[in-house]
Amino acid sequence: MPTPGEELSSLDFSSMIGGPLTVVVQAQAQAAMTTVNFIKQVGFEPPAGVGADGAPPTQQISGNPIYVKFRYQKEVPQLPAAGGNDGTSTSTAVTTKQTHEIEVPLLTMLPIPYLRIAETTIAFNAKINAFEYVKTDSSVAINGALEARAGWAWGSARLKVSASYRSSSSSGNQVERTYSLAVNVKAVQEDTMPGGTERLLSILENSITSSQVSASTNNTTT
Repeated sequence: MPTPGEELSSLDFSSMIGGPLTVVVQAQAQAAMTTVNFIKQVGFEPPAGVGADGAPPTQQISGNPIYVKFRYQKEVPQLPAAGGNDGTSTSTAVTTKQTHEIEVPLLTMLPIPYLRIAETTIAFNAKINAFEYVKTDSSVAINGALEARAGWAWGSARLKVSASYRSSSSSGNQVERTYSLAVNVKAVQEDTMPGGTERLLSILENSITSSQVSASTNNTTT
């Protein structure tokens, strides 16, 4: 009869443990590629040569960063007016509104998805019930008959007795197996970006510009 130890030793633990871990590593790689594709598709223009149908570029040249441009009104202090003929000067502060235009890289305005698998728990439970049984059936049958005759002396008597015995037995082994495998994966948003990504965001942040729009340009656009 197989023992629980023999049952467990026949299991392929390398596949049961290594399989989920391999899938976790593959999931981490897919998450990293998702981050790369997000940066390329959202933060930069398509490389030169990419058509509307997504055809590969003729030259592997990175596209330019995508900027968000908008205009806003900004109050700017105005120089005090010159003095009158009597030698007095106007000291009242005067402000005027000027139109400014700002360019902000789109990638610096969005949270970059960067997931990291922080914990992986593999739980394997095995329940093995093995037992051996022997079943025996037996039966005894007795049949008897008494015959009595009246004759000389005290008479005569004859007793007929028949007995039969039957026995049957069966034996076997029975094993009940119950297995369960649970894999829990915990993924978190990484607070610290890789050095290259942080450097990229720092360069894009330094490229934010704000400039005054001339009156002629403002009148033309409006």
